[in-house]
Parts: sequence; C-alpha cells; structure tokens
Amino acid sequence: MSADALLIGAHPDDIEIGMGGTAAALAKAGYSIVMVDLTDGEPTPFGTPEIRARESAAAAEIIGAKKRITLPNTNRELFDSVDTRKQVAALIREYKPALLFVPYWDDAHPDHLQAHNLSIGARFYSKFVKSDLPFEPHLPRRVFYYFSVHFRLNYTPSFLFDVSDTIEAKFASLAAYQSQFVTNKANSRFIEELRTENAYWGNRIGTSYAEPFVVKEQLRVTNAKTLIDL
Repeated sequence: MSADALLIGAHPDDIEIGMGGTAAALAKAGYSIVMVDLTDGEPTPFGTPEIRARESAAAAEIIGAKKRITLPNTNRELFDSVDTRKQVAALIREYKPALLFVPYWDDAHPDHLQAHNLSIGARFYSKFVKSDLPFEPHLPRRVFYYFSVHFRLNYTPSFLFDVSDTIEAKFASLAAYQSQFVTNKANSRFIEELRTENAYWGNRIGTSYAEPFVVKEQLRVTNAKTLIDL
C-alpha cells in the first residue's frame, strides 16, 4: 500500500485546522493521503478516547483520506525519542509518500514542538539501509510545514494554497469534532476566527480562501504551465 502524501499531527483535529482544505483538495484531485495522529488527543473537557476516535474517523472521511492512523502515544507527554521516531519512520517506509506534511516548528504547545522534531527525525530514519525498521528504505522528496499553532505568530509563508473550492469540506471536517468545538463553549469562536484567517490568506493571493505553508528548501518549477498558473 502506498500514498502520495503523509500528513502528521500531534492530535486529532490538528491537520484539519492547519491544512484541512489542502488535504481535501489533494484527495479531490485523486491523490491518496494518509493522516497520522501521534496521540488520541485525550483527555479534553468534553471528550473521551472513544468519542475522539469516532470524530476523527468522520473527519477523515469528509476530507477523503485513504486511511487515518492514531499512534499509541500519550497526549501532553509526546516526546521526540528514538521509539517515536521509529513509529513514524515505519509508516513512512510502509506508505512511501512523495510528500510529508508536518507541524510548524514554533508553538506554545509542547506536543506540537515535539511532533515537528520527531517527524523530521523520522524522515531521516526512514532512509536507513541498515536498520531494524520494517519495509524498504524511503525518503519523502519534500516536506511542507503547516500551521496549527497556539501562538499568534508573525510569519511569512513560503506559499499559499488556494482552498476556495474545498473550504466547506475543511469546516465540515472540523464540525465533526463536536466535543471540541460545539460542546466545549470555550472554543465557540474558534471556527469563525479560523474562517476569517483563511479568508485573509485568500485575499493575499486574490482568492476567497487559502492556507499557508512554509518550506525550508527551494521549490522547483519544471514546466511553463506551472509558472503561468502561479
């Protein structure tokens, strides 16, 4: 089994918040995506592991993911260790994605910081030839960093992905998390604020909605059509 892109988040709903529209666009275009949650995200005020599992499965179906995987790590205690790197490296080797999407490297939530670090470490581990890891070595060609952060950061994206056609799928996937965004009244404004944020980024490129990404390496343009479409 293989996938075009592996999407990694510390908790269920991180991927949807940061890049739900882009994930839906990839799936809509016929690319296979696998979503990986490094923890089950619990405990939260109105959730349980069982509730969160149902919500995340429903959200993944709305996005159009090929598969969603929840790893057996403890929420709020996630750490970049050899064991967690190997967990993710094994998935990279199993699904052999061309693209890897991981959390941005600066955030107030320690799980998000660790998710970034261990994902990058896992990408490096996944290419090892002499290793006890299962499956054949594989190195994703490109890593993109998405934003699902607790800081109100000032940052300049490397690019903005137009999600005007899939924005409703993004927010439908977030609506699947009733325990996080409906029952929990403390988060009642979050969805509205996120829609405004995506509209702001869309305005920057002359579209209705967009999601920001950062890359550390230079992007490559290989044909005239891609250049014209920028």
